[in-house]
Amino acid sequence: MFTRASATSFDDFFSPLKQRAGKYIYFYRVNDYAPTVNDLILNFYEAAKKKGVVIQGSIPAPDQKNLSYYTELMGTDFKMTLAFMEGGLKKWLPRMKDLQRHDLAMALLSIFQDMLKSGKNESIIKNTYIKFLCWLYYRFEQVLFSLGDDDLPKILYEGYVSRHELLLLSALATCGADILLLQYQGDAAYLKIDASSSISTPLLISGGQPFPSDFSLASLREASLKKEVSKRLYGPEPDLIMCTNAWISRQRGLEIIKEATLMRGKEEKFIYNAFVLINGAEDKYVYTDNLYRLQQDLKKAKRHFVIENNKIPNPTPEEIASIKRSNYANTEQLILNISQNITYSSNVQLQKLMKKAFADVILQEAEKKDSNINRLSSKSVYLLCWLKRYSERLFINWKQTDVAVFIYFGACKNDNEALFLKMLARLPVDVLILSPNLNSKCMLSDDLLYEENNTESVTLDKYPEDSDLVTMGTVASHAEQEMMNIMSSDSNGLYKSQQFAKANSISLQTMYEEIPAMWDVTVNYRQFFRIENDTVNIPVVFAKVSGVKDAKLSSYWNSINELRTENSLLIHKIPYIASGSPNKYKGLAAEFFKNGKLLKDKIKKHPDFPYAILREEMQDHILDKIELLIKTKLVKGIGENGSEYSVIAWGLNLPKEIVRMIQSFDFTKKNPKLIFVCVTDKTLSLEDSIIVSLLNLIAFDIIFFVPTGYQCVEKYFTKKIMEEHQIGDYQYDLTVPDLLLRPVNNKIGNSLLGKIFGRGK
Repeated sequence: MFTRASATSFDDFFSPLKQRAGKYIYFYRVNDYAPTVNDLILNFYEAAKKKGVVIQGSIPAPDQKNLSYYTELMGTDFKMTLAFMEGGLKKWLPRMKDLQRHDLAMALLSIFQDMLKSGKNESIIKNTYIKFLCWLYYRFEQVLFSLGDDDLPKILYEGYVSRHELLLLSALATCGADILLLQYQGDAAYLKIDASSSISTPLLISGGQPFPSDFSLASLREASLKKEVSKRLYGPEPDLIMCTNAWISRQRGLEIIKEATLMRGKEEKFIYNAFVLINGAEDKYVYTDNLYRLQQDLKKAKRHFVIENNKIPNPTPEEIASIKRSNYANTEQLILNISQNITYSSNVQLQKLMKKAFADVILQEAEKKDSNINRLSSKSVYLLCWLKRYSERLFINWKQTDVAVFIYFGACKNDNEALFLKMLARLPVDVLILSPNLNSKCMLSDDLLYEENNTESVTLDKYPEDSDLVTMGTVASHAEQEMMNIMSSDSNGLYKSQQFAKANSISLQTMYEEIPAMWDVTVNYRQFFRIENDTVNIPVVFAKVSGVKDAKLSSYWNSINELRTENSLLIHKIPYIASGSPNKYKGLAAEFFKNGKLLKDKIKKHPDFPYAILREEMQDHILDKIELLIKTKLVKGIGENGSEYSVIAWGLNLPKEIVRMIQSFDFTKKNPKLIFVCVTDKTLSLEDSIIVSLLNLIAFDIIFFVPTGYQCVEKYFTKKIMEEHQIGDYQYDLTVPDLLLRPVNNKIGNSLLGKIFGRGK
């Protein structure tokens, strides 16, 4: 017979008999929980399934069918003798070995003798005997034939044993079986049966706590199976752990993305990234400026980033063809096979993270009701194409402290795109979705997603990557007072003449009343002026003024005259450049533009380059803006009917008076200005539209006065690129007065500066 022993470690439960000090078994009950117990239970479960039995709940009492079969085979006799017990077991369980049968008969007889001593009559004992034999036959047969083997059988019991169940388990233990009882509600119920723990031993666990309310053998087994599947799907676990958004505390909005990665947390194995959706804007007047600043801050921090507007371009046929795939019977097979396309040999840890992220999102997608293997396969191809495409930009020379940024501008409305963003968010990437238009609902949802909802809506076609295209809103109230405060402070600094060689223009959204106040002011006193990376960002006026205020023509003409300065040009004949005007650069434009790029060096080396006499930095400035105008396609026909060549031709053939204004332009001083007075029904020519949009990018202030309110300015622009102010009733058949045709006088006495310095009238 076997004796109950004490285990010194969990490994003892699985040691073969020959390695034990004698004929010892382990009969323990588990009442407390700690994570370390999981492995013991799982390993014991696997051993019991292989050689033994797992009981969940309780052992059902023999039913009538069981009892009828017993009576038919065994009869109704019962004797309290060893011979009767052995004979009964031989007839009932003929496959048992003689020694096993003898030991079990001895154990049962001992139990029945104790019952007799405690006052139980023979009838009760007989019924217990029949119950035990039925249980042995129907529930423990797999255990019986292995009792006492070197590899002892295992019995795992989940729940609370009854008195009879415990007695039978004790008999099996003494015959050579290891037993583990799982008691999730503690030991109280058990101790009512075995107060002295004479049959089993409570397992003492360091740091043990009550079992979680949802703990069960089934849930533990399910988690184990998922872990096994994960090992197959993911391969070796990465050493690094993604920590998404959990580090966010005080940060809000764009500040989350700007937070330095080294400041987000200190756990060495963690990579701290963000997954953020921002709906609307906190302040629509500074929204585009904040976005542009975010981009500049990312550049300063030398973080890799990608910006996509309103959609992620679909994979090309070449990208799709590069993904090796097959036909799949199930999700696991799909992931195992197609994930072999994920290779990042330069960093094994990053490759592991990629495979895990891919498997995670595909497994989630597979749980959807409408999911099927063909749809999953198609989605997988898209994910892998995009991963391959953007990896080249997001993970250049990647190291653990690098967290790239992927900005999706617009409401995500595509299921494949949403899935890709979820996958990226499980990689060392800050994923930022900006949905400024509250009328557009973003379909993206994820347990990891951090969502901010603002009340102000902004309609914006694309992310403001080029500051030349950024439109800023000024504060209308107290505009002049704010400007005076700025001018009286030294926060803007002093700049040397021609100190900076590069500049971008930022078109301001203003109220009409603000324009005179800022018109003749040095640009570094204007709101939103700043210098970043040795590039000056110049706030400029680009506006159309329709109608005549209060129909007072005298005041109207005077207000226009007040805007004429020494560095301004007033144009009152429209078109300024007639359509089809001769231009010697039309024939050269094609050789200056190849494969979508402006060949600036070739232009500058050409003997007919018209701006060779200008300052070197101003030559580059003009050519940069010609290239930007082509890139942004602000004028109709660019990239469609050859208007890009007209842009080059007229960009190289600006009127002499405008070229001279550009030559004297200092990016931190007053900027040049164009004033158009359009009193007829004639419209700007294509040539005019090219020059106007180019000069706006160069950083001219440009204003159109259109008393008729006619659409005489917009014809050749691809979108609304200037602010329009409706200031009064429309007036027709006007003539530009002599007042505006006279030479410009020094009007400082009437200007804002004149008023400030006490020389106003």
